[in-house]
Amino acid sequence: MSSSNIPHVVFQSSLNHHKMPVIGFGTASTSSPIDTKEAVLEAIKLGYRHFDTASIYGSEKFLGEAIAEALQLDLIASRDELFITSKLWCTDNFPHLIIPAIHKMLQCLKLEYLDLYLIHWPISVNPGTLDFPFPEEALASFDLKGVWQAMEECQKQGLTKFIGVSNFSCHKLENLLSFATIPPSVNQVELNPAWQQKKLREFCQKKGIIVTAYSPLGSVGSFWGSNKVMDNELLKQIGKAHGKSVAQVSLRWLYEVGVITVVKSYNKERMKQNLEIFDWSLTKEDYEKIDEIKQSRTFNLGPNLWDEED
Repeated sequence: MSSSNIPHVVFQSSLNHHKMPVIGFGTASTSSPIDTKEAVLEAIKLGYRHFDTASIYGSEKFLGEAIAEALQLDLIASRDELFITSKLWCTDNFPHLIIPAIHKMLQCLKLEYLDLYLIHWPISVNPGTLDFPFPEEALASFDLKGVWQAMEECQKQGLTKFIGVSNFSCHKLENLLSFATIPPSVNQVELNPAWQQKKLREFCQKKGIIVTAYSPLGSVGSFWGSNKVMDNELLKQIGKAHGKSVAQVSLRWLYEVGVITVVKSYNKERMKQNLEIFDWSLTKEDYEKIDEIKQSRTFNLGPNLWDEED
């Protein structure tokens, strides 16, 4: 698929106007660095222009190498054709560490700016902590106001075009919006037919925050993923009726409800299929079936992270 055929959303602010493709390519993988670089190059050839990384993934260097090679091979005319998202890790989630952290990330990527920089989780963890999930004693006080001021400074300095958050609940977003000078453009959260987050989606839509879904297919094969999406019988029935895969049904549903997706697959055929969701639609009956799917969250990074209302 041509990249020009992939729909996009438009970010608008007093500082920037920018387009983000509705499907992003995720680089959080247990595969080798060589696989990551080759997968990104293949993704660019297939039409992907939105790439998602994070300091904790360890993929920035290889994403950067792939971008440089894509430019050399004339697969893209300029870096500006790409939308690059990255995230601030919890051990750097302190006001004085944020600007050094984004400079380090840009150095790894060999880029002059990010398109979107996110607070990865709404917690601060003592630097040097490696355990997952984080033990109680590793958690530090989270200075959201100070952290967000430093994130705003990243945008003002041109280190990133836009800023946002990840894994924020309605309550945490409301707190952030109460003092933010630059509101978050995006909230990236676990979201799929088996964890639909209706209340959060409605809140973000009301506040003008774009929702991006990670684990849109349940992250099968990752160290914390599940098969609850790909093995779902209702989604299989819908896929069979349309001649589509469960993955395509899930991604189409997310697209139709207005959610951006970050999908991760290094398999060439699946990478191609994940883009083939824009020339067909789900029916009312499909939506009724999807509404019946049992809901459950898959991932929790640390204790007391989620609000009771979630």
